[in-house]
Amino acid sequence: MSPPAADWTVQVADRIEGVVEMARDKSVRPLTLVAKALVYGLVALAMLTAVAILASVAVVRALNVALPDWLSEAAVGGFFTLTGAFLLMRGRRGR
Repeated sequence: MSPPAADWTVQVADRIEGVVEMARDKSVRPLTLVAKALVYGLVALAMLTAVAILASVAVVRALNVALPDWLSEAAVGGFFTLTGAFLLMRGRRGR
């Protein structure tokens, strides 16, 4: 006895569905993971930037209370200048 005509259509539909799921698993899911990592990384970077700015403001205010204005501003400016110079020298070593 041969199988009914409806059985081969179900098998073909199942095969197509399997191929589509496999293609999605190999293409869409990795791209989704990359997109999520990129978004979370950008959010973390924005938060770290905000924390760094707020910490800098807090340090300047604390130094303004403890030291004369010109000395606290010179100390903070010197710190940022030395940090920038260090990062520039470190970045140029690779070239």
